[in-house]
Amino acid sequence: MFRYSTIKDYHNALQNGQTTCVEAVLFFIDAIRKHERLNAFLEVYETEALDRAAALDKERASGKPMGKLHGVVTGLKDVLSHKDHKLSASSRILDGFTAIYNATAVERLLQEEAIVIGRQNCDEFAMGSSNENSAFGPVKNALDETRVPGGSSGGSAVSIQAGLCMISLGSDTGGSVRQPADFCGVLGLKPSYGRVSRYGLIAYASSFDQVGIFGRSVDDLALVLEVIAGADEFDSTVSQQPVPKYSQQLSDDQKTYRIAYFSEALENPGLDPQIKAQTEAFIKRLTALGYTVEAVDFQLLDYIIPTYYILTTAEASSNLSRFDGVKFGFRAAEKNADLTELYKATRSQGFGKEVQRRILLGTFVLSAGYFDAYFTKAQQVRRLLMDKANELFGKYDFIISPTVPATAFSLGEKTNDPVEMFLADIYTVFANLVGIPGISLPIFRHPNGLPFGLQVMSSQYNELSLLRLSKKFMLIAN
Repeated sequence: MFRYSTIKDYHNALQNGQTTCVEAVLFFIDAIRKHERLNAFLEVYETEALDRAAALDKERASGKPMGKLHGVVTGLKDVLSHKDHKLSASSRILDGFTAIYNATAVERLLQEEAIVIGRQNCDEFAMGSSNENSAFGPVKNALDETRVPGGSSGGSAVSIQAGLCMISLGSDTGGSVRQPADFCGVLGLKPSYGRVSRYGLIAYASSFDQVGIFGRSVDDLALVLEVIAGADEFDSTVSQQPVPKYSQQLSDDQKTYRIAYFSEALENPGLDPQIKAQTEAFIKRLTALGYTVEAVDFQLLDYIIPTYYILTTAEASSNLSRFDGVKFGFRAAEKNADLTELYKATRSQGFGKEVQRRILLGTFVLSAGYFDAYFTKAQQVRRLLMDKANELFGKYDFIISPTVPATAFSLGEKTNDPVEMFLADIYTVFANLVGIPGISLPIFRHPNGLPFGLQVMSSQYNELSLLRLSKKFMLIAN
């Protein structure tokens, strides 16, 4: 009988003849069917996945060495290009579009013999914190179907939460991997900006976006990151630094690290009292174990959200101008309309309300009369944040904080208050603004029965230390 715990254990079972790739795929296809009401998958590649699984089983039986992700059943957020498969960013405006190439991250998964089982629902163009903005309906939290799973990578998080695949790839622009990981009680990693190629990732905000990973164990995240990270000739922003063998270097000495946390974050009036109390209790536990954990002043906390939304919406305004209904995707059925009217009708009908809101805001802050007052000022604040991050990592090894100020909220609870929805990102957007890696660790449980996480951040390209500490924290918590 097929069971899943980690990729390593799965591979051992394959080699010992205890299971097969076909059995694994059949297990997850059945699970997806049973949990169809969660709306996590937009499309499931049943026949294709089974054919690939059978081929991998045959190759393994012939004695061919296994790839690093041999037979690993994987889901892809519907913003990652997968050749000859539909790609819509959960938007009507890309209706009928089929990808013509693989994203670099997807190509590297396939090269290491992963099996892609389907594409996963998300907020439209990765814009949202609840996964209620999809043109294909909201994703539901598997622990409580009246609640949101978080966004924008809600389908990818729920797929891990409900056991619908082994790993998922998402994208994180301001918390879109870490926040749903928190709400769903799974692990969610956002690597450093430039650690993973963005080639083939539909752009929301190009200087913020990063491919991220969902999983059930730190070991799985480490192995997947090892596969997808690294230089890429198709992405000029990707780092040229060598990629460590993360999966082989997770064991660490008994070193205790210097850790900082923002006092303003834990004293924030919007923070749930239980999240505050349990985070403080964990800090005391770390101190008792010999870690140095200190509060630091961070007076820019209130400027993070406005800075993030000014810059990301400005970039979205530019990036999403390519979706106009002329060459691909949805086109409005306007008779005798000139080109300008066609643009207006297509974009009005094709984009959802949240995407329209962000495009309008971004166009406004880029306009001639407001560019310096908003966009330029926000870039200056971003520079200050990066300086602050460099200063902190000169003194400390890591920064910790709550991932999100509250547990998963009810479906529809915040749809009429976009500002309140935006504030859910208060702890996660810092990592995107300064380009550092961050991870959400599912180590807490609220009295309301819902999980919540601890966010850990390290200096840029220091994912190895981040993963090592994460593994230690998971052991401490358990």
